[in-house]
Amino acid sequence: MVRARAGGACPVAAFQKLISGKYKLRIVWDLKDGPRRYGEIRTGLLRGLDGGGEIAPRVLSRELKALTECGLIDRKDYGVVPPKVEYRLTRKGKSFVPVIAAIRDWGHRHLVADAETMIAAE
Repeated sequence: MVRARAGGACPVAAFQKLISGKYKLRIVWDLKDGPRRYGEIRTGLLRGLDGGGEIAPRVLSRELKALTECGLIDRKDYGVVPPKVEYRLTRKGKSFVPVIAAIRDWGHRHLVADAETMIAAE
């Protein structure tokens, strides 16, 4: 039986909306090691893509803006020429890192193990 929650919001649906997007989880994960500039974030994301993948600047900018608006990351503009902007995790973003680590661990146990089993069976 499903009960209605106070306020009517489902935390799972809210969480899903928060992380929906192609690169959000990866961006937060990469920022766990400290502040990064736009180009560093883009390079980190490209490293994880198969083949010669490309990341549209508009898509990455949209993901960064959404993460800033939801309070997971902070954007610091130094106001210099040439422009210098850094992104870093907020306290809320840092509290999200263990969740991503759990997802990574689950994927390693189940997805990587399943792929290795399929390769061994061939």
